[in-house]
Amino acid sequence: MTATLRQAQPQDLDALHRLEQVAFSGDRFSRRQLWHLLNRAHAETLVADDGERLMGYGTLLFRRGSRRARLYSFCVHPDARGSGLGRQLLEALERVAILHNAEALGLEVRADNRIALGLYRRMGFRLERWLDDYYEDGCAGWQMSKPLVASA
Repeated sequence: MTATLRQAQPQDLDALHRLEQVAFSGDRFSRRQLWHLLNRAHAETLVADDGERLMGYGTLLFRRGSRRARLYSFCVHPDARGSGLGRQLLEALERVAILHNAEALGLEVRADNRIALGLYRRMGFRLERWLDDYYEDGCAGWQMSKPLVASA
C-alpha cells in the first residue's frame, strides 16, 4: 500500500468522518468531535492518504506540563489492514510525540481487538491496567504504554 503521511487539515473532516464510519462499528467520533480534534484540541492528527481517500489516521493528545502523550484515536481502513500501514502510521505518530518532548506514549484498546493488541505489543507497548466496562457496549479494555526515546 502506498500512502502519503501528512498532518490532517480542517478540510479532511468529511473524509475522517467517513473513515470512522467504515472502520468502527461503535465508539465512533462524531463530526463535531473530529472537528474539535482538528481545530481546538491540544492535539496532532496524522492521516495516511493514498491520493483518492484517507486510508488511516491517528490522533495524539498532549497535556500541558506532561511528558506523556496519549494516542487518542487510531484507525486503519479495512482495505489497508495487514499492509503495514498501521505500523508506518504508528511510527510517525511516535516521532511527532517525541517532537513534543513526550517521554512516553499511552493508549487504550478494546480487549477483544486482537489485531490492534498484536500491533501495539510488536511496537513495544506494554499492558498497564485492565479497564472493566470501558467501551460503550460494555467491552473491557487495556491501558498500554511505551517509553519513547529520541534518536541522537
